[in-house]
Amino acid sequence: MDHEALTREMRDLRERVPGITDTALAAADGLLIAADTAHPVEPETLAALAAAGLGLARRTAEATARGTLRRTVTYGSHGCAAFYAVGDTALMVVLGDEGLDVDGLHRAAQPALRRLDAILTEKAPEGV
Repeated sequence: MDHEALTREMRDLRERVPGITDTALAAADGLLIAADTAHPVEPETLAALAAAGLGLARRTAEATARGTLRRTVTYGSHGCAAFYAVGDTALMVVLGDEGLDVDGLHRAAQPALRRLDAILTEKAPEGV
């Protein structure tokens, strides 16, 4: 696995979307794979919390017949945290400040998620 390529992909997303402050990539079990944090955020804790939250959201989507989970977003008084499934085995969490355009983030994240999945599974990304 190319950790440098994973970190570069997350950093590129942060640089393309104004308002992103931190990103982390974790395995489905919550173990940290890579992180691009610009603030004093504990990436390991963030990865574990994201895995727990995304797991619950996945079960909710399945139990309510809403299909395969794509993302979930938590809004707080100082910004938001967006959680994305990366293939079947990983997840990415993106933290943003109050100025983050969440719809813009969702659009920009889709190609990044495909590339991250390709790096994790070591296959060539489609349509890139």
